[in-house]
Amino acid sequence: MNGDADHQARHHSDPAGHAAQAGDRSEAALAWLRIRAIARRHAYVLARSPHRLFDVTLWPLVDVLLFGAIAAFVGAGDVPAGRQAAAYLLAGIVLWHVIYQSQIAVSTGLLEETWTRNLLNLMVTPVRELEYVAGVALFGLAKLAMGVAVLVVGAAVFFAFDVTSLGFGLVPIAAVLLAVGWVISLVVMGCVLRFGTGAEALAWGVMFVVMPLSGVFYPVEALPGMLRPLARVLPTTWAFDALRELVDTGVLAWGRLGVATALTAGCAAAAGWFAARMLARFRQRGYISRHT
Repeated sequence: MNGDADHQARHHSDPAGHAAQAGDRSEAALAWLRIRAIARRHAYVLARSPHRLFDVTLWPLVDVLLFGAIAAFVGAGDVPAGRQAAAYLLAGIVLWHVIYQSQIAVSTGLLEETWTRNLLNLMVTPVRELEYVAGVALFGLAKLAMGVAVLVVGAAVFFAFDVTSLGFGLVPIAAVLLAVGWVISLVVMGCVLRFGTGAEALAWGVMFVVMPLSGVFYPVEALPGMLRPLARVLPTTWAFDALRELVDTGVLAWGRLGVATALTAGCAAAAGWFAARMLARFRQRGYISRHT
């Protein structure tokens, strides 16, 4: 009884602190509600437009068939180098779709608002910029899971390649590539805000610039000498280096993964600054008229 009295006394003696704590909890809950609302908004669009599943079903299936067939041709016979190259191709295309799907989901999330003339409506809602990006990224994770599942199953069924046999080392590599995809999407979103829907080609095109420079299927040493310094600046290059080491030895190269993580963090800071600056200019100069 005395304990209950003491508890009640403390409760009534600090009503401001209790209210602030409750307010913090409610604000966090509201933020999560807004993030979920953005994710559900894009999920509804996908459900009502089944052709949008092309990016997460048919495209990954075509990729695994294409690169798997090349891998089967290259790896035919008992030549060790051929079998090694085949493993590089199949593991590379599975992990490549991690960065591709994460980037395209967030980038096209903003483009969806411009295509439907919904950007002005979105800007007058209580949704914060970070909440919007988080909501689109949350929806993108669902698409990513579907796309990668198609690749993993396709590689196992058609080419008897079990990517999960590479072990736990795949998880941190995939996490870095996932973050890189989000970083690239911030740059694309900044360009769309600054230059309008004419910049939407970057959502698809930029990945095909990053892909050959990243050495997804081959070591960077195979690139022309003038391109190697540029390739070494990309975090994806170090992540795929770590993937090939994992394929060859079964051991994760933590040093290379650490370099990839550090470069990703630096790129994230630069991309966040760029997107924030483009958003500020978007508001100051009234570029919303391009999207309405």
